[in-house]
Amino acid sequence: MELGLKLGSELEPELRLGLPLERELEPGPRLVPGPGSGLGLGAGAELGVRPVLVVGAGPVGLIAALLLARAGVPTIVLEAAERRQAVGSRSICVHRDVLNILERVGVGQAVVDAGVTWYRGRTYFRDREVITVELPRVEGFPPFVNTPQTVVEGILHTKACLEPLIDLRYGWKVVGIQQTGHVILYTVCGILEGTHCIAADGAHSTVRDLLGVTFDGHSFADRFVIADIRVDLGHPEAERRFYFDPPWHPGRQVLVHPQPDGVHRIDWQVPEGFELTADHIRAITGDRPYEVLWQSTYRFHQRRAARFRVGNVLLAGDAAHVMSPFGARGLNSGVCDADNAAWKIALDRAGEAGPYLLESYHDERAAAADENLRVTGETMRFLVPQTEAERAHRRHVLEHGLTDQIDSGRLFETFPYRDSPLTTNGDGALRPHSHRYGPGFTVEADALIRPDGHTAAVALTGLGQAGFDRAGLDRAGLDRAGLDRAGLDRADVDRADVDRTSLDRTSLDQALRRAKGFTAAEAST
Repeated sequence: MELGLKLGSELEPELRLGLPLERELEPGPRLVPGPGSGLGLGAGAELGVRPVLVVGAGPVGLIAALLLARAGVPTIVLEAAERRQAVGSRSICVHRDVLNILERVGVGQAVVDAGVTWYRGRTYFRDREVITVELPRVEGFPPFVNTPQTVVEGILHTKACLEPLIDLRYGWKVVGIQQTGHVILYTVCGILEGTHCIAADGAHSTVRDLLGVTFDGHSFADRFVIADIRVDLGHPEAERRFYFDPPWHPGRQVLVHPQPDGVHRIDWQVPEGFELTADHIRAITGDRPYEVLWQSTYRFHQRRAARFRVGNVLLAGDAAHVMSPFGARGLNSGVCDADNAAWKIALDRAGEAGPYLLESYHDERAAAADENLRVTGETMRFLVPQTEAERAHRRHVLEHGLTDQIDSGRLFETFPYRDSPLTTNGDGALRPHSHRYGPGFTVEADALIRPDGHTAAVALTGLGQAGFDRAGLDRAGLDRAGLDRAGLDRADVDRADVDRTSLDRTSLDQALRRAKGFTAAEAST
């Protein structure tokens, strides 16, 4: 697929002249000198291979680069800002499935340790509690941990700076893009080539605009004030609290979330012209001493890119979708975007991908975004009703205590991809739950029966540290393991409630090929 050159208005005059791509480029500003070269093709240049270009050094871009590095793929991460900015908490709730993804690159536990784990959520209407939700205390990571996005980003940044396959560059603003079988990025510092590009450059994505991809949706007129306040609220343990129409903020709602170091994130729905005062804060804190660390006013948006994939460019995170934060579906879904994109790019670079694999990124992640937008849209219609019918419904639900209909934000869940063309349904279903084995695919043979009647307990991993390893993924591999049947799992989905139907040897080959982007007919050949 060839796409013409698209240039923004800030391209340096010398770059408009089409200077040779192989010329040596001066490095742009860097926050921390990383192990990448910072020159020419950057990471991977010494290997004689083009890297993957990642635009945006936020959490989504950094985890994408780290996942690719784990698969042996070099990346250059470009950030338009001159330095990393750590202001305010921004997104704070990290889901356990996302923690599992982060742990694959060695930082999941660090994110948990840096945050506050909570298991209880309380919802109030006026002066009475109407719902208490207890999240399950299960083995492994907690259901949610509140770690500010800036802290998560800092942990990922430190990890990326120590990774030899990642070249992290600040001050490299993208101003043009061209695709001619690979990706060429024109920046204010020079020209870069890569095999693929992951655009994780935020809601105002330059790459998305340069590609001509529309960002359809709508914005809510309602305003919210968000503040990070250090205060001891006297709660016996960390918990989420949501207030509908409290006496101290009538007609509107307030959300309180715990953070590390005695800080609480507080969101007020406010009218136009509202100014946060000590009286508003004292209504929550009482006479306890407090300190306002940061505050901002914002509106919510519900938007999705029309296309998540254009050629070899994949949009991820806020560049692909934005939604209201109630339910913690923004950053969590962005990390899932990165996970989905990374293993598919790794297979495509290795020549193991079918013709449909990259396109499946759009189909799968756009479907996930649509589901998240549907859920958050329902939440916003309850929180900020736009019609008299919606307002009447909300009053009825709250006043009559219809707890099953009170919506303060349905919490994030990973998307199961049940309808994906990559999924083999029915007998021999693709069983998405094996995050613990690494990126790509896993042939899992735990508790399966050998021909001799003994139980086998082995795991044969598909995409290894140095790239795609076919060993163990074919019928000969099963013979070596002494197995008649096995199950094929996707590592980028963590859903243990999917049927654990196993595959015979022929079906395993076909399911694996289909999961790698070959059509059903191609998978059977």
